[in-house]
Amino acid sequence: MFKRFLKLEWKSFFRGSSVGINLAMKIFRFIGICFFILWLGMMAFVAFFYVQEEMKMDPLRMISRFLIIGWIGDLYFKYMLQQIPTQNIKPFLTLNIPKKVVVNYTLIKTFLTPLSWFNSIFLITFCGILAYSGYDLPGIFAWFIGVSSLFYLNNFLNLLFNDKENIAIGVGIFTAALAALNYYEIIPVLSYSETVFYSFYKHPYLAVVSVLLFAALWKITFNYIRKGFYLDEGLEAKKEIGKTENIEFLNKYGAIGTFINNDIKMLKRNKVTKGVMTGSVMFLFYGLMMFVNDVYSGPAWMMFMGLMVTGGFQFTFGGRVPAFDSAYYPLMMTQNVPYREYLKAKWWLMNIVTAISIVIALFYAYFGWEIYFAFFAAGLYNIGVNSQFTLLSGAYNKNLIDLNSKEKRVGQKNTFTFKTILLIIPKMLLPMGVYYVMNYFFGISTAVISIGILGLIGFLFREKIFDMIIEKYKTEKYSTIEAFKKD
Repeated sequence: MFKRFLKLEWKSFFRGSSVGINLAMKIFRFIGICFFILWLGMMAFVAFFYVQEEMKMDPLRMISRFLIIGWIGDLYFKYMLQQIPTQNIKPFLTLNIPKKVVVNYTLIKTFLTPLSWFNSIFLITFCGILAYSGYDLPGIFAWFIGVSSLFYLNNFLNLLFNDKENIAIGVGIFTAALAALNYYEIIPVLSYSETVFYSFYKHPYLAVVSVLLFAALWKITFNYIRKGFYLDEGLEAKKEIGKTENIEFLNKYGAIGTFINNDIKMLKRNKVTKGVMTGSVMFLFYGLMMFVNDVYSGPAWMMFMGLMVTGGFQFTFGGRVPAFDSAYYPLMMTQNVPYREYLKAKWWLMNIVTAISIVIALFYAYFGWEIYFAFFAAGLYNIGVNSQFTLLSGAYNKNLIDLNSKEKRVGQKNTFTFKTILLIIPKMLLPMGVYYVMNYFFGISTAVISIGILGLIGFLFREKIFDMIIEKYKTEKYSTIEAFKKD
């Protein structure tokens, strides 16, 4: 039966109405997967030989020490990105197929996604190096089984708590508390991690505990999914009582105010758009990576961090215009909707949030005013230049977004095309290059002023730029409508 399911998956791919686009995306995805496989394999070599030769320590102990961080990170990534493949499963519920077979297939399918088995590439390579270096083979095998079982547990935890945001927030707070306790040396979390994970190697029989825990969670998750595995219950879109909301003062700004009003209500009401706001808040703390990783040091990277910190909402929301309106976009285009007001409403909303982000980012001044000044300049560039390039990239985003979907917060389909990738040059590489050159030759003050001037120029010429953006949206109008009509 599982073999027949896989054959159906293969046929559905080649019989789709957009097989050409799907095939191209699959090719790019395959290239990306190959890149990550090679990268993870290389990281295993780096982790082993750097710890052994440079740090003069046991690589297995050191990796075991930090596996708790990898495990938590893996859980977060799966919660943000991984989903239950319910859409492909629904048709089977009307057929004479045992429900337990369908549920087990659903669980197995979650293990086939690259996000599930990427960690195994690192672990297998690392274990191969351990075996070649003379480590005990039974111990290596037990360590691999024990660690892999614990990592694969995250698939079940994600499925169990996928729609329970309060639990996710609680886990996030608990994780932050653990990190703080370890940082201030109140609880040696990393030492406990080393003890637990290294015990699989020292005492191979303990790997059975991980396997039993894996089997128990499989059973619990199986029962949980099977309980609500009905077309009119667990797999049905949740319906809520509608509420009328209106922000009165925006109405005095005409069509622009009406569009902004609608966007704010959309952001508050839908799960996908709520994820945009959550992601925007997370972007505010992206700059902290400068203080934990030397890779992000240097003027160019400081500007990159500033663009991300102040432009999180702009990139996550603006890049999906008009995809967020895809459910009613064809209908909207039959009305007398002014393109300029429609896009300007998005532009103003993005820039208002960007301005708020610049103010909130003031806490980076604690680490040095030169950092905040760089972030401030990046914010001005986002307002004056990137806001318009982000709207322009949205003209090429033709991926339908179902706002009532149970899919993950970061979105549903890949929003990148070749043209949107090209737009990264003026959005990211140009300000990074200008800031680096000006800082190198004339100092940080000139670099900050230069980026600020670029933002001011973009703001002053916004009407001319908007004319070009509107023309591009009009050019892409019918292909966008056709794409949004396809499910």
